[in-house]
Amino acid sequence: MQEAVNFEWECFFKARRGDEVAWRVLVGQHQTRLAALALFVTGSPAAAEDVVQETFVRALRARIRHTKGTVQGFLGTIAYRLALKEAKRARRCVELEGLEPSDGSQDALERVLENERDRLVAEAIGALDARQRDVLTLRFYGGYSYEEIAKILDIPLGTVKSRVFHAVKSCRNTLRERGVLK
Repeated sequence: MQEAVNFEWECFFKARRGDEVAWRVLVGQHQTRLAALALFVTGSPAAAEDVVQETFVRALRARIRHTKGTVQGFLGTIAYRLALKEAKRARRCVELEGLEPSDGSQDALERVLENERDRLVAEAIGALDARQRDVLTLRFYGGYSYEEIAKILDIPLGTVKSRVFHAVKSCRNTLRERGVLK
């Protein structure tokens, strides 16, 4: 595990020094996840794209104090905070149509049903209070560990676990009421 973390940071620092291959690897590994996170928080594809671009710019300019965490956690923290600022600034409504790109293998009905399910899940998450919504977004859309979420939000690990548990339970109940889950 430590070797993978070191490789990630090595790639990051090579990209920072102008290595084009390392830059492509860095962007390729993180762009999609950062975009999904930013899209969920801002509700705007254009704003999400801007957030991702600004994330990479700020990351490459940042003074790195340590490499104890992951590059994903580092980039995700920047993206999440930028997305929150953008959402606050714009006060946009969350539009999640097309959040997950189609791979072309599904027929039209399957895509419609999947989009409807995703919309209902997004509505259930959106109905949560901000504290639960934040941890759930970071955990499932951002892919962060509980420890990383605790650092990002500057709250205790136990609080993160509790909020995720209660947020999932609340979403599950909402989705059952709407007939999405049995």
